[in-house]
Amino acid sequence: MLYPMLAIVVGLVVLVWSADRFVDGAACTAKHFCIPPLLIGIVIIGFGTSAPELVVSAFASLEGNPGIALGNAYGSNITNIALILGITALVAPIAVDSQVLRHTLPLLTLVSFIAAFLLVDDFLSRFDAVVLLLVFSALMGWTIYQGMRDQRNIIPDTLSQEIELDLANPMPLRFAVIWLIIGLVLLIVSSRLLVWGAVEVAQSLGVSDLIIGLTIIAIGTSLPELASSVIAARKGEHDMVVGNILGSNIFNTLAVVGIAGAIHPLAVGHEVLTRDVAVMLALTVSLFVIGYGRGGKHGLITRRKGIFLLSCYVLYTLWLVRSVFLTA
Repeated sequence: MLYPMLAIVVGLVVLVWSADRFVDGAACTAKHFCIPPLLIGIVIIGFGTSAPELVVSAFASLEGNPGIALGNAYGSNITNIALILGITALVAPIAVDSQVLRHTLPLLTLVSFIAAFLLVDDFLSRFDAVVLLLVFSALMGWTIYQGMRDQRNIIPDTLSQEIELDLANPMPLRFAVIWLIIGLVLLIVSSRLLVWGAVEVAQSLGVSDLIIGLTIIAIGTSLPELASSVIAARKGEHDMVVGNILGSNIFNTLAVVGIAGAIHPLAVGHEVLTRDVAVMLALTVSLFVIGYGRGGKHGLITRRKGIFLLSCYVLYTLWLVRSVFLTA
């Protein structure tokens, strides 16, 4: 089991590193072709931070491992809210913008309920996948349209300025294209290595690949969100923290699961709906309570609330461990 474990570690490290290089190369290439910074931020950087989940789930589906494909997506959503938001709140309390509570969070909640409804029959068909991808395409189109009309409605000024600053002196086009290609190739190679290692470890330990996907792979592929959220919190850019996490969860729920299901229809264990999706929904809805301050106004995700979220993650992980022993 040494080589599969090594494959997981190496795969995760290379996956995160290559995703970062891919984003850098793609953003600089787009800048050379005069694509507006807003679109670079929404499309390229937005896709790039979720590239690990997307590529891993796509290859897992292609190779007939639905547990990893779905566990990675839904496990990443749980990790984003309970673990990453919890850790970030411990680093610095997070102010929740009222726009997030009025628009983004209700949208994520609706998307999550749509995903749950499509899994009621314990099967993700290509039709279900197409529904998810159509919803995602509509949201992306609307976001871009609104962003071009009024940048402030979609992306905070601080983030817009940061993108402008980062791309003020982009690397030469040839180097940008080279990094783009290298990042993409390594994303694919590391994803295949990670999926192989995860399947081998799951078989050796006698646990389902779903459990591996919900835990090890979900945490590993969420590392970009953790890094960017902690850095943003330390800089006081609270909109980026919550927006990054909620946006990533929308992407995972619609695009990652949708692409995996479109590649190969997935038979879904009933526990995915009753345990994992249920926890994901509960955490999402809890953000309404956590995000609002007294008097119904937007408030802070304090360190105490961060401890609550981390406690939820620990309890969920213990639930997964218990399920492993019960099925052993």
